[in-house]
Amino acid sequence: MQKGNIGVTTENIFPIIKKFLYSDHEIFLRELVSNAVDATQKLKTLASKGEFKGELGDLTIQVKVDKETITISDHGLGLTAEEIDKYINQIAFSGANDFLAKYKDDANAIIGHFGLGFYSAFMVAKKVEIVTKSYREDAKAVKWTCDGSPEFTLEDAERADRGTDIILYVDDDCKEFLEESRIQALLNKYCRFLAVPVAFGKKKEWKDGKQVETDEWNVVNDTCPIWTKKPSELKDEDYKKFYRDLYPMSDEPLFWIHLNVDYPFNLTGVLYFPKIKSNIDLQKNKIQLYCNQVYVTDSVEGIVPDFLTLLHGVIDSPDIPLNVSRSYLQSDSNVKKISTYITKKVADRLQSIFKNDRQEFESKWDDLKIFINYGMLTQEDFYEKANKFALFKDTDSKYYTFEEYQTLIKDNQTDKDGNLIYLYANNADEQYTYIDAAKNKGYNVLLMDGQLDVPMINMLEQKLEKSRFTRVDSDIIDRLIVKEDAHGEELAEDKRQTLSTLFSGQLPKVQKVEFHVETRAMGETSAPIVITQAEYMRRMKDMASIQPGMSFYGEMPDMYSLVLNSDHKLVKQVLEDAESACAEQLVPVESEIAMLTLRQKELQKAHEGKKDEEIPVAEKDELKDVEKKLDDQKQQKNNVLNTYAAGNKVVHQLIDLALLQNNMLKGEALTNFVKRSIDLIG
Repeated sequence: MQKGNIGVTTENIFPIIKKFLYSDHEIFLRELVSNAVDATQKLKTLASKGEFKGELGDLTIQVKVDKETITISDHGLGLTAEEIDKYINQIAFSGANDFLAKYKDDANAIIGHFGLGFYSAFMVAKKVEIVTKSYREDAKAVKWTCDGSPEFTLEDAERADRGTDIILYVDDDCKEFLEESRIQALLNKYCRFLAVPVAFGKKKEWKDGKQVETDEWNVVNDTCPIWTKKPSELKDEDYKKFYRDLYPMSDEPLFWIHLNVDYPFNLTGVLYFPKIKSNIDLQKNKIQLYCNQVYVTDSVEGIVPDFLTLLHGVIDSPDIPLNVSRSYLQSDSNVKKISTYITKKVADRLQSIFKNDRQEFESKWDDLKIFINYGMLTQEDFYEKANKFALFKDTDSKYYTFEEYQTLIKDNQTDKDGNLIYLYANNADEQYTYIDAAKNKGYNVLLMDGQLDVPMINMLEQKLEKSRFTRVDSDIIDRLIVKEDAHGEELAEDKRQTLSTLFSGQLPKVQKVEFHVETRAMGETSAPIVITQAEYMRRMKDMASIQPGMSFYGEMPDMYSLVLNSDHKLVKQVLEDAESACAEQLVPVESEIAMLTLRQKELQKAHEGKKDEEIPVAEKDELKDVEKKLDDQKQQKNNVLNTYAAGNKVVHQLIDLALLQNNMLKGEALTNFVKRSIDLIG
């Protein structure tokens, strides 16, 4: 028996292994099983070259668990005593002091140091044994033992067949790894697609009311997953089955992309477009990264462009550089090339579907939209490709490319300044009245109800020449697309003020909501009242909900315009009735207002061109007094009109109808509206 010293103290080397190399204890199983796969694959390579002439036999790797140990067994190359010394004792820890000094602050620099994967065993084990026999003729079986201290023993052992057993005596604080369910879960996660069969015990079956082991190995992995095959060898059902295996609870994917490139880097995989319409962040991290069928991570930001992290599937590449703990290095040039390739491949696939079967593409657009919009918003090179097949959908469920839609609306939706106006709604039911009014004008209205449509609108206004997006309820229909300067008869100023007072005083008090009342001549057949919300502020508030830096807008009140149609007979009737009913009270008040207004203007004109000190104090005092009396008289007039309006059912009914149309009538106000409606009908 040989005893030896690795040449480094436990207080130095094992804290480095635990702190820097492997942040997750569970990684040990991946590393040890992967090593067993490597040993098996190398033996198969030697056999294919004629350098090993023996029988390969059953190459299944076995993982076993008992009350104290975990054992990983393979029938691969095996090791001689000299190879154990070279690969376990010397290379990983040669010049131990220099090794520690060089790498203690930079774990990522420990690349290519063969043997460190094995030492992940000490993450969970208080003692590790290697029992191994080389494939070489006349090789003797040997046993290496180390308890985590600098000392080890190397002695002869009994083993009939070539291969290696790694036996881990699990530490007291890691007993969870002695549970069958825990090991099974780790094998499913890390070893599911390894290229050599991996068995965890024997299959079990129910017999006599209990589970009993059979003679058949419980193989946990698929050694030839679909991404290792040629697309010509696969059918649609193969891709769908693989997707169901990866994501058992998911809907069927929209379609998939088979990646297969060998220059200037090696990359294989299958990416699926899942059905998704919102909740972007909840759907990320569904792409699994493999290196030669060894699971690495499901956090692929940097390798896959951000917008494609919404996809599902598998990517496998030996050309993504990994550090010793198999974390990938995002700064590598190959990683950037792979990201660019995947973007192009996805764009080409979408373009192909659009070109070859537009009907199918349109049928899937509602699910595809969030991927494509996200990509166009975040990657300029993707936008340049996607704007050829990205679609607009209108409120009649018809689809148009950007170019097609420009052609459709340019004749009828160009304003007096030559801007192309894209009208849109984000809720076809709630904004039905506004949509209907626009259609009656011959306008087309887009349906933009997606999670990313607000930032898309902002971007498209920058990308599309002389184009502006306006929500269909952002103004009255005649002002959505202004084709000529306004003309026509409007009410006199005093009558507009009267109408404004009658209605504004009866509007409900709603928290963080402000109303501005105005009067416009909109035609006898238009609605008596229309509620609109300015495009700019509404859009800023929408952006605030998805962009933290704009939270200021989110705190501002919602500002609406309540537009009275002075041409409508009901509004005319309200004005006439109010003027008639309030004439006796208003005539002296309005006479006084007229006199005070005249005197105010005389004083203001007299003060024009004078400095403050040149104006007599008496005139300043008189102007203040006139302005105060004028305010008092106007308030008195408002009080008279508000008192009248408070008892006018038509005023309240018109206001409530407008609120109801905009889903803004709730609670007690809604109940009062129903009662008033019944009274009016009766």
